[in-house]
Amino acid sequence: MQSLIYKAARDYSGLSAQMTIHAIRRVCANRKTAKQQNRPVKGFAPTSATYDARNFTFREKEKTVSLTMLKGREKLSLHIGNYQRHLLTGRNPKAAVLAKRKDGSYYLQIQLEYAPPKPASTNKVLGVDLGRNDIAVTSEGEKFSGREVTRIREKYTRVRSSLQQKASKGTRSSRRRCRQLLQRLSGRERRFQTQVNHTVSYRIVQQAKSTNQTIALEDLTGIRERTNQQPRSKTERRRSNSWAFYQLRQFLTYKAVKFGVNLVFVDPRYTSQTCHKCLHVHPVRGESYRSGKKFRCGHCGWIGDADENGAKNISVLGLLLNQPGGSGLACSLEEHVLGLLKSPTSASASRGSLIISQYCSRSRATKKP
Repeated sequence: MQSLIYKAARDYSGLSAQMTIHAIRRVCANRKTAKQQNRPVKGFAPTSATYDARNFTFREKEKTVSLTMLKGREKLSLHIGNYQRHLLTGRNPKAAVLAKRKDGSYYLQIQLEYAPPKPASTNKVLGVDLGRNDIAVTSEGEKFSGREVTRIREKYTRVRSSLQQKASKGTRSSRRRCRQLLQRLSGRERRFQTQVNHTVSYRIVQQAKSTNQTIALEDLTGIRERTNQQPRSKTERRRSNSWAFYQLRQFLTYKAVKFGVNLVFVDPRYTSQTCHKCLHVHPVRGESYRSGKKFRCGHCGWIGDADENGAKNISVLGLLLNQPGGSGLACSLEEHVLGLLKSPTSASASRGSLIISQYCSRSRATKKP
């Protein structure tokens, strides 16, 4: 594309050589993405421009940047806070994006690159169980309640339903106004979800970093499709599908890399049904010792929070993945499972030990001779 239209694009736009190359590259990348998603492309709005080391310079002492514009270089002052100043101290950024917002203001997104710290080796794992009533529960008992989140989401749902009803029955001007309000409401709810997920993920990563632990999460890929196949009410379907759990997983992933914390994913099967004390599962298929937020084991008598019990199971499985070569935990778990298999409740023990046996086998296979 560059060899075909570079000269014509530069003559038409009046951009510098490097800016023309960046524009062609951005258009090609967007067209490729649109083709993969089968979306038609009608045009491109002038909302941003890409800069690199040839047409962008940052001066730390003066807190200014130099950008190449249509009429040459322009020196601009940065209006930034202490947090941004701290990030830019002693750095020499080589890339930036000049973005235009809907209100007509301009922002410069300066890109910083640095090597993340290497995760330290540890034999401690922090299991994290994700849910709806509690957004996240750790194996050490810390809970991130979802009551306030549920209340605000229900409020947004009621307001959205009212606006949709008015938009379907009102006048043309009222319909236009309702659509505008619905768009603003959608952005507000999305920003609220993002802020909560940022807060939860940051606290979990900082806790794991301060105690030198690996974070273990359930691999919930495809969970929404599987749960939607179950018979549920419209309200329950909406509540379970409206929260951005995948976004929380993404935030945990990149924050773990940023702060040098190892992150592993485990198989979620039976983690909520197995007692973390005795590895026992209810002997009747389809039944469970879990009732809502309460877990009462019928084998050893342990009673506690169901999500915390699941987090402890995730922690054990995460340890098997984190140290497959010689933690000794896999062998001790396997011996305990074999003991359960000899008990009268072998059916429940075999189902409860399914996932643990898988990781025990993986642990033995990865041992070095």
